[in-house]
Amino acid sequence: MFDDRPITEWLPITQKEVEMRGWDELDVILISGDAYVDHPAFGTAVIGRIMESEGLRVAIVPQPNWRDDLRDFKKMGRPKLFFGVTSGCMDSMVNHYTAARRRRSTDAYTPGGTAGFRPDYATREYTKILKNLYPDVPVLIGGIEASLRRVTHYDYWEDKLFPNILSMSGADMLVYGMGEMPLREIIRLLRKGVPFSSMKTIPQTAILHPRKEALPVNKNWIDLTLSSHEKCQRDKKAFAANFKHIEQESNKVRARRLVQGCGDHNLIINPPYPPMTENEIDSSFDLPYTRMPHPKYRKRGSVPAYEMIRFSVNMHRGCFGGCSFCTISAHQGKFIASRSEESIMKEVDKVTKMPDFKGYISDLGGPSANMYRMKGKVQEICDRCVSPSCIHPVICSNLDTSHKPMTELYKKVDAHPEVKKAFVGSGIRYDLLVDSYNKKNDGSLDEYMEQVVTCHISGRLKVAPEHTSDATLKVMRKPSFKHFHEFKKKYDQINKKHGLNQPLIPYFISSHPGSQLEDMANLAAETKEMGFKLEQVQDFTPTPMTVATIIYYTGLHPYTLQPVYTAKSPKDKKKQHLFFFWHKRENHQEIRDRLQSIGREDLIDKLISDKKRHNKREYLKKRSKKRRRKK
Repeated sequence: MFDDRPITEWLPITQKEVEMRGWDELDVILISGDAYVDHPAFGTAVIGRIMESEGLRVAIVPQPNWRDDLRDFKKMGRPKLFFGVTSGCMDSMVNHYTAARRRRSTDAYTPGGTAGFRPDYATREYTKILKNLYPDVPVLIGGIEASLRRVTHYDYWEDKLFPNILSMSGADMLVYGMGEMPLREIIRLLRKGVPFSSMKTIPQTAILHPRKEALPVNKNWIDLTLSSHEKCQRDKKAFAANFKHIEQESNKVRARRLVQGCGDHNLIINPPYPPMTENEIDSSFDLPYTRMPHPKYRKRGSVPAYEMIRFSVNMHRGCFGGCSFCTISAHQGKFIASRSEESIMKEVDKVTKMPDFKGYISDLGGPSANMYRMKGKVQEICDRCVSPSCIHPVICSNLDTSHKPMTELYKKVDAHPEVKKAFVGSGIRYDLLVDSYNKKNDGSLDEYMEQVVTCHISGRLKVAPEHTSDATLKVMRKPSFKHFHEFKKKYDQINKKHGLNQPLIPYFISSHPGSQLEDMANLAAETKEMGFKLEQVQDFTPTPMTVATIIYYTGLHPYTLQPVYTAKSPKDKKKQHLFFFWHKRENHQEIRDRLQSIGREDLIDKLISDKKRHNKREYLKKRSKKRRRKK
């Protein structure tokens, strides 16, 4: 995992490494909840390399100890410009706890997978420490934890509403989403001598502004005032109604500026930048990453999250699926920003030169593997769009869903002399590949399927239908399960045609808003009939900034304000999750009881009848009777 290149090829993480560069002062110090892995899949590395490319002297303090005398927060001294803080690649609470709120015993972003190297609510805690130590130094927060907590939000782990993270942490500014563009603008203004406190109208940032003062002026923006934090605490309906505006404005080309009162301040969320152009996203990925963890971790073991992606290549950002339980669009946006073929092939070439590369690229993908280069045919239509999804309830007639660019790119990677095989490990949107749902088949869908099935699957393919109930799937913003049946048929035919045996592994979620106990029973029966014994399953975990989380907390759908059932108690959640494991004999009696309680005795035979065991028991009884007669 490590090689012998000079330590100065990484960004410095110790005072000694700073001195090796001849620096007597730092412009920016980044505090991160993750170990430092210098790879474009790790946000801290990306931000650090961008600052470096802008000529700044930047250092990283990865996973500082927040329990001792805080020496890690002091060791680099005071930065000239600001501190940057992120919890890392995951929300620290999702990183730390299961859906049942049990503490996890491992951390994939720490060497050796060891847990306990970051605090709960890491962004908040790191910022508080810095503000106590250096009250006059600006703190800029970003990353997924800050991004998804940028407004009043429900926290599942404390089971209550929290205000925006700026109010909670004391940070001076928040960059939400993918931060390259706002960060470059912040640096440009700082170089011009603009004080941090005067930067109030930078796109894709959020600030707190005194309620008594007039809002900062930007003549190009229209303001939308949300219900205040205090009102949201009193009124769940107001909180639910807020979210519709937040989601829509986060995914619009010409968004409004959001304003929300909180205490003595107004939270101001400035509109996002337009999606990154090809040149802009290329410039981010083409920076001089070592693609390796910092050598400091040599004796502590590998970083599990890095091991998963060390030989992967990310082709694009964004996802237009808009799934109700997913945070991707809230953070990366629904518009796809695709890299150029040249940039991707350059990274492929770099991967092949890594010292332990054995010829296999683990993933050519993105948030959803098969959305590369997809965008609106007529941009003016996209400019007016307010829909959070481009493919639900139907695929937008303006969306170009051609898979041709991906197929051609896969073939070019396959032709690389050092690549034995390139796998597509990211989730594939199967609904984009079936004629019943994606009716705009230009011939590229079948070609793509053939290419993926014959050349890019590592033994089995994982896809995410998530549920079988149409009612639940509608709440999820996922297509009817009938389309998955069609996909499986098509997938099996291609495997058979080429003499391949590559199982399909579907993902499912229990206890999602809209899912009743009977829906889970039907899910178990239908998937069993299809020949599946489910492996990739999970219980729904409410995370900030998703439709499903709003429903979980309020009981209302934010777009209709109508009630939606959600299993919330541990007992009800366990009942739903149980149906994933109908094949375990120890669950049979409880499943039988559950089916009887909801009047679905008809499913008992389908799920847990055991004819072989019954026949064996009858055979043994008869044999025993014969023996007694002979005696």
